[in-house]
Amino acid sequence: MTISHQDLDALCRVGASAVATGLVIGSGGNLSLRDGDNGLVVTGKGTWLDSLTPDQFAHISYEGDSQGDVTPSSEWRLHARVYQARKDVQAVVHIHPQFTLLLTALGHKIRFITQDHAFYVGSYGQTKYWTNGSDELADTAAEQLSSGEHNVVVMGHHGICAVGDSIQAAYRRALN
Repeated sequence: MTISHQDLDALCRVGASAVATGLVIGSGGNLSLRDGDNGLVVTGKGTWLDSLTPDQFAHISYEGDSQGDVTPSSEWRLHARVYQARKDVQAVVHIHPQFTLLLTALGHKIRFITQDHAFYVGSYGQTKYWTNGSDELADTAAEQLSSGEHNVVVMGHHGICAVGDSIQAAYRRALN
């Protein structure tokens, strides 16, 4: 395993920050890091992002085979498919920002109104609604990200998936 304790601590800090800033409520959302060719670490099933500890992450293969005692989030497929589609991605942040979801549910295109939005996000992909944890959700989100044109995808009536070459880069995109 190439994921360090410091890497897991960084994921825990991002989770706490995402809840503190109102980007996710309760146990919604999940975070992951690529573990080289071995698979990934993803938040465990039912964990609350504002109280994560390093032992609450599941170590899994890209096919979902667990390499430990922690059951992965139901969204593990989303994370795995994104890593398979984008070799440059090292981190995935999946959260549920309410204003983003409201705008897209009302049929409005999200416009970037600050230089930070334009710089860190640039453009975003979008999917229709698919059931949480489904192959369809994972596949359509990964497809939107696969070309590298987008580093964020808005998943209809669900949330966003932001990616980056580090947890900090993915989270910065999610914030913007």
